Amino acid sequence: MFRRKNTPLFNASNAEQREAKINEMRAAIGLLSARGEKYCNESCLIKYLEARNWNVEKSSKMLVESLKWREGTRPENIRWPDVSGEAKTGKMYRASFPDREGKTVIVMRPAKQNTSSHEGQVQHLVYTLENAIRSLPEGQDKMVWLIDFTGWTLAHATPIKTARESMSVLQNHYPERLAVAFLFNAPKVFEASFKVLKVFADKKTIQKLHFVYKENEESMKTLYEHIDPEVLPVDFGGKTNVTYNHEDYSKLMTKDDIKTASFWAEDGN
Repeated sequence: MFRRKNTPLFNASNAEQREAKINEMRAAIGLLSARGEKYCNESCLIKYLEARNWNVEKSSKMLVESLKWREGTRPENIRWPDVSGEAKTGKMYRASFPDREGKTVIVMRPAKQNTSSHEGQVQHLVYTLENAIRSLPEGQDKMVWLIDFTGWTLAHATPIKTARESMSVLQNHYPERLAVAFLFNAPKVFEASFKVLKVFADKKTIQKLHFVYKENEESMKTLYEHIDPEVLPVDFGGKTNVTYNHEDYSKLMTKDDIKTASFWAEDGN
């Protein structure tokens, strides 16, 4: 009888083993376009590997699907004028303050929903994610979500189709990008909607969600551990008087669009 050789267990903290997995991943996805090469840097490959527990076959399949999605959707080509109408009420935007570690914070206010366009809402989400990622400081590769449910009712509930696609985009094409999400002042009636959303979310994502309430000191401590109350807006229990201004934010996004176009330019022009 032949004995099967014992395969050494993978250790994610072992630099040599990690490097071997990354090289296997590069070989598995094959030749890429110029934009594909730029997208598939080492940090990107690691995220897809982490999302599938360092299984190269599953990770490369996931990444190839993302590359197909990006080829068809072209998220890097979405510009502010394409989503400005969706953003008028400040229902989702990149915050002017980071978390304590410098990670980008995305603020979402579902009660300020102003359209019924499935395509428009998903495009707005993708644009915001791309912008947030491009705004991350060196050494940071995850973001924080601050979701304000003040004023939210069932009338503001996201349609199942949009919720499903949004969750799919987040989990399948932006893996391991979420550090933590705070659901601020979520009403009891939201629990029904949350149960539906949990069906589309993986366990890792669910574990990153924290319910916090302004009148609950213990829950607010969790928020303050991640975001300094000195920079946190008053609306979220902080000390800073800052609100969303669409005109000012539009100017910021217009400047960011120029940087984005420059980054993704294939010919350097």
